[in-house]
Amino acid sequence: MTPSKDIKAIIFDIGGVCVLSPLEAITTYENKNGIPSDWINYAISRSAPNGFWQRLERGEIGIDQDFFHGFNADLRDQELWKEYHTSFRSSKKKLKDVANPTQLGDHVSLKTEAADSRPTDQDRGAQPSNPPRPPQLEARGEGESGQPSLSKLAKDTTIGDPVSLESEDVAESGSSNVSSATKQSTSSSSPSPQEATATLDSLPPLSDIDAESLFWSMMEHSRTPDPYVFPALLRLEKVASKEKPILAALSNSVIFPDGHPYNRLSVPHESDPRSHFDIYVASAEVGLRKPNVDIYRLVLDKLNKLDRQRGGTGVKAEDCVFLDDIGENLKTAKELGMKTIKVVLGKTWRAVKELEQVTGLDLMDEKTRRSKL
Repeated sequence: MTPSKDIKAIIFDIGGVCVLSPLEAITTYENKNGIPSDWINYAISRSAPNGFWQRLERGEIGIDQDFFHGFNADLRDQELWKEYHTSFRSSKKKLKDVANPTQLGDHVSLKTEAADSRPTDQDRGAQPSNPPRPPQLEARGEGESGQPSLSKLAKDTTIGDPVSLESEDVAESGSSNVSSATKQSTSSSSPSPQEATATLDSLPPLSDIDAESLFWSMMEHSRTPDPYVFPALLRLEKVASKEKPILAALSNSVIFPDGHPYNRLSVPHESDPRSHFDIYVASAEVGLRKPNVDIYRLVLDKLNKLDRQRGGTGVKAEDCVFLDDIGENLKTAKELGMKTIKVVLGKTWRAVKELEQVTGLDLMDEKTRRSKL
């Protein structure tokens, strides 16, 4: 391939892009504990902008018992529970009836997709097989997850972007009508007269959720490198300097407590994921989170300054391509003028192929490429 001169910078999300999506951990937790599908994701997203999850990702609060108490309260909001049953679930059912599952992969429920969503032994290469578990989970005596060990990318204080959880406004090509309907179902759809008269007494009891256990299972799951995007990132690092775009990370993140195994200050410097990027913007460190336009402007400002320091003419939004797994985050980037690539849960290799087309760079090994043709 011939490298493109149109792309001066590639901006990566972290969770659900460079590492596995915590949405998979949410689905597993719901299935294991008999919690209605999508309730957790729905409760977190509808708690925005000032729910405990959003405040954590802006760095306004820390990971402590006050956070877990507040997070649990958000997951047990009675009005949201009623809203979930009376409008969201009924709208989702209607969408499932008309959706093409081979094309959409059930965008509405955000469940884990086909079997290739998990890396095979070949994908993992030489990675060790059993990652260390957080102290909180070890104390509960939970079994091993069977996931690969931590990679260099997986040991940052603010590795995060575990989950942005906004509504999916930007779906894959050909699914815009369904995507629009999804947004309406979670925000502005009007309940029927029968739904409007529903009371909390007529609903099933609100599920019990251990917010602390859920949180750490999400964090643990999102330590594992994505089997396609992460190797592409490593290939980009090796591109000749004259052809290499600036590599940036823009992540909704959390800051782990001092001394915690996931705190990047607790591991050797070479394990710091920032070493993979020229610029790293983490929400919890700057007090902003996606999709707030100001955090995008912040990363653009840093990109522009770095390019000029290197003798370039600067970087504008149209010089960038942005990869994210959340439609709302892509929407803001696109409105600013960036090229965008949707990273679909379970089909992240497609994003790598699209990134190859945009950049003109070879980002897959031949064996992977042949298997995905």
